[in-house]
Amino acid sequence: MDIFGLRDRLVQDYADYIQSFILIHDPQIRGYVEQELGNGLLWPEPLIHMNPSFEPGAWIDDLVQEGILHEECSRIFRIKDTPEDEGKPLRLHRHQSDAVRAAKTGKNYVLTTGTGSGKSLAYIVPIVDHVLRTGAGRGVRAIIVYPMNALCNSQYGELEKFLCYGYPQGASPVRFARYTGQESEEEKQEIIANAPDILLTNYVMLELILTRPLEENIVKAALGLRFLVLDELHTYRGRQGADVALLVRRVRDACDAEDLQCIGTSATLAGPGTFEEQREEIAAVATKLFGGTVEPGMVIGETLRRATPETDLSDPEYLKQLRNRISDPDRHPPMDFEGFIRDPLSIWIENTFGITSEKNSGRLIRTVPIGIRGADGAAARLSDLTGVPLHLCIHAIQEGLLAGYKCRDPHTGFTVFAFRLHQFISRGDNVYASLESPESRYITVYGQQFVPGDRSRILLPIVFCRECGQEYYSVRVRQEPDSNQKIFEPRDLSDRYHDEDTEAGFLYLNPKKPWPENIEEIIDRVPSDWIEEHGGAMRIKKNLRRYLPERIFIGTDGRGSDDGIPFNYVKAPFRFCLNCGVSYGARQVSDIGKLTALGTEGRSTATTILSLSAIRHLKKEETLPEKARKLLSFTDNRQDASLQAGHFNDFVEIGLLRSALYKATVMSIV
Repeated sequence: MDIFGLRDRLVQDYADYIQSFILIHDPQIRGYVEQELGNGLLWPEPLIHMNPSFEPGAWIDDLVQEGILHEECSRIFRIKDTPEDEGKPLRLHRHQSDAVRAAKTGKNYVLTTGTGSGKSLAYIVPIVDHVLRTGAGRGVRAIIVYPMNALCNSQYGELEKFLCYGYPQGASPVRFARYTGQESEEEKQEIIANAPDILLTNYVMLELILTRPLEENIVKAALGLRFLVLDELHTYRGRQGADVALLVRRVRDACDAEDLQCIGTSATLAGPGTFEEQREEIAAVATKLFGGTVEPGMVIGETLRRATPETDLSDPEYLKQLRNRISDPDRHPPMDFEGFIRDPLSIWIENTFGITSEKNSGRLIRTVPIGIRGADGAAARLSDLTGVPLHLCIHAIQEGLLAGYKCRDPHTGFTVFAFRLHQFISRGDNVYASLESPESRYITVYGQQFVPGDRSRILLPIVFCRECGQEYYSVRVRQEPDSNQKIFEPRDLSDRYHDEDTEAGFLYLNPKKPWPENIEEIIDRVPSDWIEEHGGAMRIKKNLRRYLPERIFIGTDGRGSDDGIPFNYVKAPFRFCLNCGVSYGARQVSDIGKLTALGTEGRSTATTILSLSAIRHLKKEETLPEKARKLLSFTDNRQDASLQAGHFNDFVEIGLLRSALYKATVMSIV
């Protein structure tokens, strides 16, 4: 599948959606916003993150033969695709093997490895082995704590493959259950009455289990608890970290777990420094969290290896080969394994997106993810290195990455380049402008207090009339008690409260259609329901006169000034547009439906738009497995049915399901 093409289509759909509700009247602001959107303001260049190759470790069967694992582990830990599949032998990575051996010591340990390194097996294998050796059905032997339910649900699915696939229904050798608060009442009662060997939960629910009488039986079943796992240790910091550290201590006490073995996993806990320095830092943090010693030697890191031959990238002969390789658009990556890994471009790609050497130790470590395009992107580096035009470099890199995913290592069965494309999409911020004439005002989409380099010119957020696109400054005005001078400050559109000292409102400035001062002209511009007949003449209703625009002169510093520019100020809520005249009833208090900003659209709606686009484009992708395409079609049909029936809540729910499905599908493919 061409993930780069999918990304471009997805971004284009989102761009069309954003531009469909952003109507901007002023040509300068409109041009600036269109330019920033075109430059990727809301969808910056995606980052490429490659899962490197790992040093192979022991086969599960070999660990069984050594007596390190129970013999049933040979049947459990296999590569299985379907419930009936008996599976293929499983070989661990070296860091997974090291973790299994570390678990046998009974000491606390931490596995700190990157994404896609199989961290969960580092604690699942030892836990299952322990249950098999001591006997299943004797209460909760392990509690695995996740920071988010999504991670818990994902791990539950992985446990199903190992512990249920290949066994008759209901005959799993080790029982496990998920208890996060999302379960039905029937499922909860079953867990309370018949506790599993392994309990998957989150730290909030674990706190409740310890304190609520309802779950007292779970605590009793966990007496003598052997394992407590904290997944994603790096999420527990600050106050939350202190709460979890105390929770670990309460679990040890409540479960009378004198021999409790604490295990942690993390991808990003370490700070700067060498690997040995990182191990010491991680051990110190984990010791505080666990309330028990974690030795630096029990911090296990990943051991990487190169898929391509080690090469001096500055060697003139290599550079010549690389230049010749990418300058010819008719040359394509070899599809056989040996040919692919020796391709000069493949070597450069792995060294750029995959692995590099630690300066002091020479240890192989992951590279920092980078984009392909952009001034600091990989294509620009390749172009500078070889002198080959940028567009050819972009094409070569994308083609090389896609080919690397299709090419498999015959020794391990893994793809040579398993990479991920990380596309960050923002809902956007406001447009900001200085208090100057439309021809000379400073415009930006980056929130800041002053015009760069000039603190005498403040910046205020701009909102736009949904009907005509006329811009308004969204302000809060306060009056200095000593001088009675009015000061205008930035205000979020949703902030509409008034108090004794300040007031929410808007500033209008349109030299081509200024607000009139003559009462006859004003009557022609206000909404018709603001006018009444009195003594044979038309006048503004008394109760509405206080809402008429007020002429105010304001300096560039946001203070009222006789030398300033004339604006018209109106109080919030927004009652009618001074440019096009569209009006709103007194009961329409919120201004969100009347005015819009660059980041006004809701997160739920944006998520639904993105996931809808992803699903419908993926449905057309013929390279996807049939099972995935059927699931995509089912989800899309449910979405359409919800929309047609007017079930908005279902619409949002299915949209979020799409988002999760999109992530799961794409990440498993590329």
